[in-house]
Amino acid sequence: MLWSIIKIVVFFALVAALAWGAWYVLDMQGGVTIQAAGIEVTLTPIMAVLALIALIIAVWLFLKLFGLLIAVLKFINGDETALSRYFDRSRERKGFQALSEGMMALASGEGRVAMAKAARAERYLNKPELTNLLTAQAAEMTGDRRRAEQVYKRLLEKDETRFVGVRGIMKQKLADGDTDTARQLAAKALELKPKHEETQDTLLQLQAQAEDWAGARNTLRTKLRTGTIPKDVHKRRDAVLALSEAKGVLDEGKDIEAREAAIEANRMSPDLVPAAVLAARGYVEQGKKKYAVRVIKKAWTAQPHPDLAAAFAAIEPDETPQERIKRFKQLTKLAPDNRETKLLEAELLIAAEDFPGARRALGNLAEDAPDARALTIMAAIERGEGASDAVVKGWLARALSAPRGPQWVCDKCQHIHPEWAPVCENCGGFDTLSWRSPPVSTMPTPTGVEMLPLIVGSIEDQTDTAPHEDTPTEDDVVDAELVEDGDAPTDSAADKPESEDRPRA
Repeated sequence: MLWSIIKIVVFFALVAALAWGAWYVLDMQGGVTIQAAGIEVTLTPIMAVLALIALIIAVWLFLKLFGLLIAVLKFINGDETALSRYFDRSRERKGFQALSEGMMALASGEGRVAMAKAARAERYLNKPELTNLLTAQAAEMTGDRRRAEQVYKRLLEKDETRFVGVRGIMKQKLADGDTDTARQLAAKALELKPKHEETQDTLLQLQAQAEDWAGARNTLRTKLRTGTIPKDVHKRRDAVLALSEAKGVLDEGKDIEAREAAIEANRMSPDLVPAAVLAARGYVEQGKKKYAVRVIKKAWTAQPHPDLAAAFAAIEPDETPQERIKRFKQLTKLAPDNRETKLLEAELLIAAEDFPGARRALGNLAEDAPDARALTIMAAIERGEGASDAVVKGWLARALSAPRGPQWVCDKCQHIHPEWAPVCENCGGFDTLSWRSPPVSTMPTPTGVEMLPLIVGSIEDQTDTAPHEDTPTEDDVVDAELVEDGDAPTDSAADKPESEDRPRA
């Protein structure tokens, strides 16, 4: 409110001043005389004021026209002027519009349109760091990989675009299957941008596939340092790499280095079964059996596994079956309800020829959760207890068509591996193998249920025909199939006499 009053007061004061000035000029006597070159001009006061105003306007127009003339001359000379800035803004607007349209075309799958828009944007903007990437991606979309590679190589010329160029060429080499070159390019890209997570993962996977365990561990440390991997995951994967490095040293015959690397891997990840097995064997070779027992017990607590049981048995290879049962209680009491513990106890009792005890240890696994191993153990128990051939063959026939049970399965592609490996041989995934039951397959197999009549035969044929001693019997065929699968019954069970009891299953 006060400010409005002040503005009104000032306005009226100015109007009054102008009015007084005009009245004063009109009331003046005389005038203004201008004399130049023999010419004399006399102006009245009011005419003098008007002439002064006209002179000021003329000078202002002259200065503007003179400035325009100077700007045109500078524009022609190539210097930056308001006129050049106007045209630059117009070109920039058209260039960014073309770039935007090219990105939209690329997202829509129109590679050729995107390349044309990228070329138009380059003419207007002259910024290759923006348009070259669009051109390269559009060229890849249209299948012109040669042009894409040329563009990526141009990006290598400037520091700010070198990473993009290296990464683009690296992806092309990966698509071509040239993993060696791609690994070198990934290492170079990681030098340029150590915090780039995708490059870290790509380099780590390529190093693992190439069995460059030392380089992979350096890359893993870089991931930990840059915060792109949690500490617990780093610890686990570093143990996997240390274990792989230990196996490589073992293949080269350097036993001491292999033992030390295996022990280091087990220290970093005690629940890693292969590391525990290798470390335990290293301790046994050093005569440190107590350390071997400690390592296996700790791993068994985390995950019971057949390889751990085999390594535990190798600590005392010359003990009797009864002594082995007693010593193995150190393991079986750690996870008494675990499936692997029950199977282990049953196998130990079969080796000691305690078949009723083996049946009690096995429990209902053969009926409630049957797999090839449980059913084969059940067949060995029946044979040891004197069951008829029909009963034994029935269990073995079920074992042929039952699931194999837990195996090393890739969590990424579900590929089954016969033994643990740091890298999946099917999809190349790093540290993706876990000990579990694979997904049930609906594909028919040569050893499926439809093959059982050919392998086992009918019971009538078994009773009517006596095999010649030089001819393979049906028992031999079944046993051969089980041995091939690694599920054959123990010798102690197979050597037991047969009986004519009625089938129990």
